[in-house]
Amino acid sequence: MGTTALGTATLAYAAGIERRHWTLRQATLPVLSEGARSLRVLHISDLHMMPNQRSKQRWVAALADLKPDLVVNTGDNLAHRQAVPAVVRALGPLLDVPGVFVFGSNDYYAPRPKNPARYLFPSKKRIHGVPLPWRDLRAALIERGWLDLTHVRRLLMVDGQPIAVAGVDDPHLRRDRYADIAGRPDRSAALRLGITHSPEPRVLDAFAADGYDLVMAGHTHGGQLRIPGYGAIVTNCELDRSRARGASRWGVHMWLHVSAGLGTSPYAPVRFACPPEASLLTLVPRSTPDPDTHPGIERAPFGAGADVS
Repeated sequence: MGTTALGTATLAYAAGIERRHWTLRQATLPVLSEGARSLRVLHISDLHMMPNQRSKQRWVAALADLKPDLVVNTGDNLAHRQAVPAVVRALGPLLDVPGVFVFGSNDYYAPRPKNPARYLFPSKKRIHGVPLPWRDLRAALIERGWLDLTHVRRLLMVDGQPIAVAGVDDPHLRRDRYADIAGRPDRSAALRLGITHSPEPRVLDAFAADGYDLVMAGHTHGGQLRIPGYGAIVTNCELDRSRARGASRWGVHMWLHVSAGLGTSPYAPVRFACPPEASLLTLVPRSTPDPDTHPGIERAPFGAGADVS
């Protein structure tokens, strides 16, 4: 009876409280070229938005108060065929800030009920739901000035500094074609930034080999269910569990930042020891003391509200 009561309480907490505990993760990363001015980059991922998730929309919109220099969206914005207006409403104030994005599997296809064992014993077979209106979302983001980085390389000016950016389509669906963007980015840029939805090692290795400073990704949900003292149980990709969320080094020169995201599948609406999050990254020159020895990562609530879904 005690075990049953504990399990019931844990499930109630994971489904009723933690999945709505919107959290801001902050980190300082030494990835800019020498002499560059620091940049504030807001990383948003895995909204998995449903039309009626009003508090999530309000919380994301309030992130504009952080005044980032750049917004990076690494996909899985949608979870419903009628969610495009909700996503645009949530991102609305941030669309006035320079932004880049790629899409994830749940921008293209709606989620479907799945056996949880599929996450413990991964299969290459993909179960897709109905197609989602990702083209409508793409058009809305582009109309407001954000750049779709799907198999695109560009040089952007952010806060008066040149930023080399590139991205790939979702590796989780094997839609990535890194060859389309291969090659060393502009070495005169203050930052060489790559983005992808799923942080598959084959894609990260390609970015690192070309000399990128930082790659940003989502998809993992930070494990979504984490065991205190152990961490993520799974990452739902080939990335090792220790990198399921937050910042880490990839190779010698490149940094990786993985967002635990702000949503869940409507068929698995639980989080445990892994609150939904957005990330504010302060990027500084490489000569800045290493965050490994000078801790610069923290999590803190930002705003409040209860989701009605």
